[in-house]
Amino acid sequence: MNYRAYVFDFDYTLVYSEIAILACFRHIFEINGFSGISDYDIKATIGMSLSEAISMLTGITDLTALDDLKREYRQHADSIMAKNTFLYPSVPKLLRDIRNLGSVSAIVSNKYRFRIEESIRMYCLDDLFTLVLGPEDFSRFKPDPEGLLLAVEKLGVLPSETLYIGDSIIDAQTAMNSGIDFAAVTTGPTPADSFLTFPHVKIIPDLSFLLI
Repeated sequence: MNYRAYVFDFDYTLVYSEIAILACFRHIFEINGFSGISDYDIKATIGMSLSEAISMLTGITDLTALDDLKREYRQHADSIMAKNTFLYPSVPKLLRDIRNLGSVSAIVSNKYRFRIEESIRMYCLDDLFTLVLGPEDFSRFKPDPEGLLLAVEKLGVLPSETLYIGDSIIDAQTAMNSGIDFAAVTTGPTPADSFLTFPHVKIIPDLSFLLI
């Protein structure tokens, strides 16, 4: 089945940005004296909002303290994130194929929109995405359906005409909460069998299999 809109998550779905994300977390943990937090623990939070991830990893719930850590994270990310964000090889062809079908591509992520746009400009893909939405655009983070439903509205399509593609349980929950079809891609740390209990139209090893 072809859809009118293909909406993607970003990290681990379209790009590999693990090195930069780990480095940003390591930076704020080091300068603030946090220890005993493994790379495995950090990778398990990729896809969450930044506040939720920091809170889960550090145990901090005070909003002022979280804002300070987020600011330090963003400042470090300004210098390293884009140049350490690597596009998966199948993405450019897939986006062109979607456009050739007469469909549109979009991104809905818990990652800041400005950060995503920096990366897609770097890879000269901005003309292949009709819409990019991040936390600047919605108040409730995935798996709340607000962002994905906002994308559907802005794209002028129906939920039944939309496919959401992501790599995490958060993405599967977002699609389910939105009433939108979901395709899981296993280019992130979440194994294929973890998606079996969620509604899905396919589970694929990488995006080159999406339109097959």
